[in-house]
Amino acid sequence: MRARIRFSIVFLGFLSLSLLAHAQTQAPPQQSSPPAAPAAPATPATPTNNAAPAPPPDHRIFLDVVVTDKAGNPQSGLQQQDFTILDDKQPENILSFHATDEGSTAEPLQIILLLDAVNTGAQTMGFERLELEKFLRKDGGHLALPTSMVFLTDTATEVQPGTTRDGNALAELLKSKETGLRIIGRSQGIYGAMDRFNLALTALERISSYEARQPGRKLLIWFSPGWPMLSGPRLELTKKNEDWLFNAVVGMSRALREARVTLYSLDPLGTSDAGSFRTFYYESFLKGVPSSSKVLPGNLALQVLAAQSGGKVLNSNNDLTQLIANCVIDAKAYYTMSFIYPPADHPDEFHSLEVKVDKPGLTARTRMGYYAQPYKDAGR
Repeated sequence: MRARIRFSIVFLGFLSLSLLAHAQTQAPPQQSSPPAAPAAPATPATPTNNAAPAPPPDHRIFLDVVVTDKAGNPQSGLQQQDFTILDDKQPENILSFHATDEGSTAEPLQIILLLDAVNTGAQTMGFERLELEKFLRKDGGHLALPTSMVFLTDTATEVQPGTTRDGNALAELLKSKETGLRIIGRSQGIYGAMDRFNLALTALERISSYEARQPGRKLLIWFSPGWPMLSGPRLELTKKNEDWLFNAVVGMSRALREARVTLYSLDPLGTSDAGSFRTFYYESFLKGVPSSSKVLPGNLALQVLAAQSGGKVLNSNNDLTQLIANCVIDAKAYYTMSFIYPPADHPDEFHSLEVKVDKPGLTARTRMGYYAQPYKDAGR
């Protein structure tokens, strides 16, 4: 009973997260002014001849797809006929298709670097900042893409106003910015873990909601070993907890997709975290959650959300500069396509997603799933 009471406390924080599936707007993270988007708006691709009549807008799914060779290098030059979208293993007609490669200016694109001082110790934060500064000053401080920074602390989610390609300016900002020491520590046990869990998810919710109103694709690189998964054999949830948690999973999935945010989990602990339970335990939660009775807090782990968004989970490596570049390379070449999903039999029906490439040696990476709605619930 004590476990049930304790876990009831954390889910009070999901009241705001559960509104994601319903809310149209949300207050942006704390910032001086909204980030500046590139001037050219995103241009949707031309619909194919066999596209189905458009149902309500909520039933059109856009996917950003990265195709890589066996060495992990993004591949450009592919055509629509090279791809097949599988929705619950069933092929869907591709309604629109657009290729973006290096040097393209038709698509707004930005990198967001988030430093998580809530879930990262002070010593690790110091190493992380040094490695990030090295990345920012590389190539004389010239960044390939517009970049912004976010600082997450126990007291605020602070967003650097505007984006820039001036890495030296961002490096100076990083040196001058106090990211703050954690007030919430591991010594506080389950209550501290719950607070860190909620702080991180609330920040991700607000960032996604804000970015949904900005054009183009965003690569959000989250520097953190991850927040507590709060899952285990002794976990006991009430029905109310399960419903709130499932709504949070559905809402976060939709928020990241509609904001076109691809999330990357970059563990600054490096080799000191290699082989730890945390580096692979998240894999138990990668499969989509079909109902509230199957949900666990681990379904909202940083690593899980990153993999499900089509991003990467990077750990057990001390070369953070190279790991950052490993994330940014996903912007070098990618494909944006859309399809119309059929009406769901019930609200929040989970559908798995897979994109196949009809070229030997190539692999496509995109979102792993979404939650479908009946047509009558298009506004849900």
